Amino acid sequence: MATNLFVGSLAYSVTDDELNDFFKAAGNVKSAKVIMDRDTNRSKGFGFVEMESDDEAQEAIKQLNGKDLNGRAISVNEARPREERPRRDFGGGGGNDNRY
Repeated sequence: MATNLFVGSLAYSVTDDELNDFFKAAGNVKSAKVIMDRDTNRSKGFGFVEMESDDEAQEAIKQLNGKDLNGRAISVNEARPREERPRRDFGGGGGNDNRY
């Protein structure tokens, strides 16, 4: 079973490829993704790395948490499952509401 890791405190210049290469030291990386802001297309300063196995994920946490990547000490933890959030409905369906 692959384990997903949360990587925080990333320098805004870090790319997906750099994140992938950095985590290869701890084991086989299935995927590495820096999260980007939709509006500005700039890094949000965190990302996710998926390792091949639980053991490799634990090794990555042990080896890489607090290590320097592009001038910043990163934090590496197991990613928590995404919480269900209610959809934001701004009521702008374009219909005639008659709410005057």
